[in-house]
Amino acid sequence: MLETVKYLIGSTGASGFGSKSTAEQVTETCPVLRSITAIITGATSGIGAETARVLAKRGARLVLPSRNLKAAEEVKARIVSEFPDSEILAMALDLSSLTSVRNFVSEFESLNLPLNLLINNAGKFAHEHAISEDGIEMTFATNYLGHFLLTKLLLNNMIETAKQTGVQGRIVNVSSSIHGWFSGDMIRYLGQISRSKSQYDATRAYALSKLANVLHSKELAQRLKQVDANVTVNCVHPGIVRTRLTREREGLITDLVFFLASKLLKTIPQAAATTCYVATHPRLVNISGKYFADCNEAWTSKLGSDSNEAARLWAASEIMVSRNAKAVFDPLNAFDFLIYM
Repeated sequence: MLETVKYLIGSTGASGFGSKSTAEQVTETCPVLRSITAIITGATSGIGAETARVLAKRGARLVLPSRNLKAAEEVKARIVSEFPDSEILAMALDLSSLTSVRNFVSEFESLNLPLNLLINNAGKFAHEHAISEDGIEMTFATNYLGHFLLTKLLLNNMIETAKQTGVQGRIVNVSSSIHGWFSGDMIRYLGQISRSKSQYDATRAYALSKLANVLHSKELAQRLKQVDANVTVNCVHPGIVRTRLTREREGLITDLVFFLASKLLKTIPQAAATTCYVATHPRLVNISGKYFADCNEAWTSKLGSDSNEAARLWAASEIMVSRNAKAVFDPLNAFDFLIYM
């Protein structure tokens, strides 16, 4: 109850910011980002677009990958009209396709650009069951697996950039408090919904993907520490805000729910604040593997803090994105892997 009251009144936490803080406010005292190159997925609308706008205002060079290049170019045009000195690249990327992820990284590498900041923001909430071209349930493929591969392929660039510049690299995974709604065996459920729609529940599938984002951050932080990389990774809950994420669930019930919850909803500038805070604030140097909400460190669910589950998900993810392996999910036995050498 107390936490709800603090949220409603915008009470600040240890960081000096809270639920009512905006992205511009949390970046006001940050160093100028002229030397920073940032990739932001899902930047064509909502929280991602505001994150891009504010980072451009602070001087960062932006790369905006999108499945819809026209939409990315429109965001670029709006930002440049507001901040004429902005340097922004729009590039093609469909996160639900592992081939598209690889093609994007190849194209990005051909530009010989450094990479300081990776914000894995893109998200999908699909009411209808669908399977990606790689045989993975679409919500999981888009929200988690595509970002897992994207991060994996860009990591060497980030580590090398940090070595050469002395500026610590940062990875921000945008999750949701809804990750706590998932319980049970993650891999088993993924196997079930990747094989058949009979057990598919849109909310549970979304919660699964957001839990995967949390566990990805936890495991990656440990791996970066083991190799002494000057790169951190953290996870954020942006807050409840009506964005295009709900575009497939428009209707009377959705409208009614958002109306009743209106007092809890954040504005988009407020919802982008935690991402921008974790991405840029000097206070978070060397902070890694943490979960943030309302610009302050917060608790994950019990499953979200399970190191064994994080390692298990990582191992499964490595096989799912491997060029030399095809994951064959068995709902009765979690999954089986047929390896093609």
